[in-house]
Amino acid sequence: MRCPFCHHSEDRVVDSRASREGRAVRRRRECLRCDRRFTTYEYIEERPLQVVKRDSETEPYDRRKLLRSIQIACAKRPVSPTEIDSMVEDIERVLDRQDASEVPSGILGHMVMERLKTRDHTSTCHPPIPFSLRSSWASWWAFCLPRPW
Repeated sequence: MRCPFCHHSEDRVVDSRASREGRAVRRRRECLRCDRRFTTYEYIEERPLQVVKRDSETEPYDRRKLLRSIQIACAKRPVSPTEIDSMVEDIERVLDRQDASEVPSGILGHMVMERLKTRDHTSTCHPPIPFSLRSSWASWWAFCLPRPW
């Protein structure tokens, strides 16, 4: 593992434990050159999940890409990084239970939107949300308006 601070390739593992409901191993490492500590996560790759785009092109599912897109939607909003991480974990749990090797990007987008609505309704109205998730500007504004219930 390469140190993120000095880029030295030798380190030692200080602590190791199961994390994220046993789906990952969290390792606390210490660089042998600069003595700084950093955390790494190791995930079990059970089966490769493919995301099917609108143009029928497929690409491998990327947790970091999903996490980054939710962080952009929640920028300057009262949503903590822990909540964002739990949203991604929840989506991954649902995808694991489906036992499918491919998921359409639109379905993935709707899963994100549903979780954003429960955490912070304003985040769902962030302009970078793909237009395909809204059939028209009128429906988008109707979606963004707070519900009376």
